[in-house]
Amino acid sequence: MTLKRMDNVGIVVESLDAAIAFFAELGLKLEGRAMIEGEWAGRVTGLGNQSVEMAMMVTPDGHSRLELSRFLAPPVIADHRNAPVNALGYLRVMFTVDDIDELLARLRKHGATLVGEVVQYENSYRLCYIRGPEGLLIGLAQELG
Repeated sequence: MTLKRMDNVGIVVESLDAAIAFFAELGLKLEGRAMIEGEWAGRVTGLGNQSVEMAMMVTPDGHSRLELSRFLAPPVIADHRNAPVNALGYLRVMFTVDDIDELLARLRKHGATLVGEVVQYENSYRLCYIRGPEGLLIGLAQELG
């Protein structure tokens, strides 16, 4: 087998501090924060000489990570944050949570808004989509039973 695991999901944001605070409220822990600069990094991304402030957030189980990035150079050229849920490309990140209602109340203090409504799928899950900081689409799933 060649694949070992999914290492992280990358999200580009305008405000790294606001994104860190939001995902910390969700339950992720800040693992590290750093500046990534230079031509070597641009060879990976194809962007040339770049300057990016990034933060790595890890889930409580330690198995999944979000890489939050704020590009200083080159400037951001596209914005997909408010794309509808049926837009092509990466859609959202889904998190399993203990209590959707309690978490929604806390996340609303960080600007989160419900996209549709909280629904129940059979006797298995309660599910919803929210818009987090900068319009990021995030799914929440509460296991039942």
